Amino acid sequence: MDIKTAAALHRLRLASIPEAISFPALLIFGTGFRLAFDYDSLVMPLGMIHGLLFITYVVLLLDVWNRTKWPVKRVAFFFVLAILPFGGLFGDRILKREEAAGVIAARARKEGVVNA
Repeated sequence: MDIKTAAALHRLRLASIPEAISFPALLIFGTGFRLAFDYDSLVMPLGMIHGLLFITYVVLLLDVWNRTKWPVKRVAFFFVLAILPFGGLFGDRILKREEAAGVIAARARKEGVVNA
């Protein structure tokens, strides 16, 4: 894994956590307050924040797909995780392991330890 691919994976990881938290926040605070207290002033700002985070996540996912040449099933899996509440937290754990494995393999290749 080259440095640009590792950086793309890291950016996707950084975007996955806020995106994973923004959707439940929109559901709980935005929709919940609107239904329970007839207070709908939180729906638009939370919805806009979630929308921007989701679009950012999808753009970064496409960048990772382009760099890593993942199969379509794997990309679809991470897209579905973005749609599920807190799904991005699970995706972050997977990406963290993949990022660490790529860095270890790159260091081993650089030091000539293995031909990975």
